[in-house]
Amino acid sequence: MDNLIEIRWHGRGGQGAKTASLLLADAAFNTGKYIQGFPEYGPERMGAPITAYNRISTTPITIHSNIYEPDYVVVVDDTLLESVNVTSGLKETGAIVINTTKSEEYLKRVLGDYKGSIYTIDARSISLEALGKYFPNTPMLAAIVKVAHIMEDDEFLKDMEGSFKHKFAKKPEVIDGNMKAIELALKQVKKI
Repeated sequence: MDNLIEIRWHGRGGQGAKTASLLLADAAFNTGKYIQGFPEYGPERMGAPITAYNRISTTPITIHSNIYEPDYVVVVDDTLLESVNVTSGLKETGAIVINTTKSEEYLKRVLGDYKGSIYTIDARSISLEALGKYFPNTPMLAAIVKVAHIMEDDEFLKDMEGSFKHKFAKKPEVIDGNMKAIELALKQVKKI
């Protein structure tokens, strides 16, 4: 399956990494792709490290395991950079996308000998601006869609609007904020 994209998410319980991976799976599915989106838990508690995964392909996916050599890694919480080996198995032809405001020097030091592309986004400021609260998963979802070229921006925006209308049917007031967070993130993710 040379058209297979594998993504590993690192976050903490309550930050929405699992939700973002499932939203990504839904969005890719809606464009006609084959998908998998699933979490892996350690101790299930708020703030504990969690890992989630996505596989996206234009052909049926026959692999049913965790992802050990991802094309992309999404780090929702930069405090994990010093406690979890987020680049483990990460292909140098892929990229890592980190929610951080830390310096390029710090990131290169903490990522050690990883030679692939590094992208950053300040999901905190985006979510505070767009939603008034810290929900990093929506900006991180947009960032990985942009970096991995999973779908075109307008296609993604249209799909997410439909998804949010369904997901937040009883809280329609949060739809505009989530859409704004996605739009900002698509513009603000940057390669270092």
